[in-house]
Amino acid sequence: MTHTSRHTYEYDIDLDSDTAPARVIRMVGSGKKVLEIGAGPGSITKHLSGTLGCDVVAVEIDPSALERLAPFARRVYALDLNDGSWNDRIRADEGTFDVVIAADVLEHVYDPWAVLSGMKSLLNENGAVILSIPHVGHAAIAGCLFDEDFEYRPWGLLDRTHIRFFGLKNIQQLYNSQGLSIEHSEFVVRTPEMTEFVRRWNRLPRKVQEALESNRFSHVYQVISRAVPQSRAELNLRLMDLDVPAPDDRTVRYWKKTMSSIPPLEDEDASSSLIKKSGVSIGNFFKLTQSRGRA
Repeated sequence: MTHTSRHTYEYDIDLDSDTAPARVIRMVGSGKKVLEIGAGPGSITKHLSGTLGCDVVAVEIDPSALERLAPFARRVYALDLNDGSWNDRIRADEGTFDVVIAADVLEHVYDPWAVLSGMKSLLNENGAVILSIPHVGHAAIAGCLFDEDFEYRPWGLLDRTHIRFFGLKNIQQLYNSQGLSIEHSEFVVRTPEMTEFVRRWNRLPRKVQEALESNRFSHVYQVISRAVPQSRAELNLRLMDLDVPAPDDRTVRYWKKTMSSIPPLEDEDASSSLIKKSGVSIGNFFKLTQSRGRA
């Protein structure tokens, strides 16, 4: 069957880029036995099996993605991650793996802790889990909330199918809850102007923007980490201790141009809640709250 249109989660990957899929692929390494859960139409899978020469087994539930995915994996399992026994079928048929990947998947499931537990159970004696997770603490999302709009979209940080949200501390706790230690982690860094929320962000007063960006992790868009069971971990990184590198100029220019060119949503609300009310302007709002905080 010839596909005339792209699947929602089908995209090209520049393996030298700073994007989350490229970082996930680089973390895997070549020649590994890999389980990729929530593989979608195979955007990452085809590089794992092709570019890296890995032996790839994939898990996916979306019927529209399965046929596209099949050519890139040795075997594809149509399993629901919300079913707590999904990993039993994989273990019985395939054994254990060098790497188990969930790239931007756990935010789509009801119980990400149980899914991660299942992933851990499928690791061999040297195996590692690799997760990519969107960061809900990004300044652009805080800006949406400040303007009374949790702005769901067809893709991105607030993809309409996301049902779980994670700050850095929540990601850390997710690993800790399953007895996993982070040995390597990287941040995808995007300023608000480099995101899908650029229009909303540009409507905020500068003082509000400055306040929202005062969190040093406010430009972290996604968190990509490799973790292993604590019993054999050589490192145990704390995400809150990591530096946030600034994106290079070329990356900034590309994403600013790309995001500013995206047309607004049909139902996007261009109004703003940030108006003067009861004699208190947004300009002195923070002075007021800061003085009260010191009381």
